[in-house]
Amino acid sequence: MSRPSQPGRRRAGTDLRLASCTLTVHDIDEALGFYWDVLGFAVRDDVELEGMRWTSVSPPSQPGMQILLQPPGADPGASPVDRRAIKDLIAKGLLSRLIFQTDDCDATFEYLEAAGAEVMQEPITQPDGVRDCAFLDPSGNMLRFTEPLGSRRAHAATDHPAT
Repeated sequence: MSRPSQPGRRRAGTDLRLASCTLTVHDIDEALGFYWDVLGFAVRDDVELEGMRWTSVSPPSQPGMQILLQPPGADPGASPVDRRAIKDLIAKGLLSRLIFQTDDCDATFEYLEAAGAEVMQEPITQPDGVRDCAFLDPSGNMLRFTEPLGSRRAHAATDHPAT
């Protein structure tokens, strides 16, 4: 549902862009094995401070956008109960999800499946105009890979045939 414009309403800025996001991971080295070795992301920072480690990675095509990989309850104010709850949510795949756009969903799927990534959904063409698939990273964060319809003629026929 679109919202009507409001004349005279100030906007936060003329060009807002996402600069970073955070993923909670069980093991940073294991996560790096996936994001760096499998997805080919660049490691931007790898910091250890006061016994806490976090690392940021980014897709090669978006060097200014960083994904911060951090342990559960990285906030020093998080209680042990909070940290346990975060670990439980991660284990169920309910805490975080990232959506990436690709120019070839099927090739991305084949590559990630061959690399041993845990498949959540094989490629299908969705009614909303994308072909997508989904995987879990080693910590249980969901990663979706979408290809807009029409970006390749090979998917002119959908998985949802007209009746």
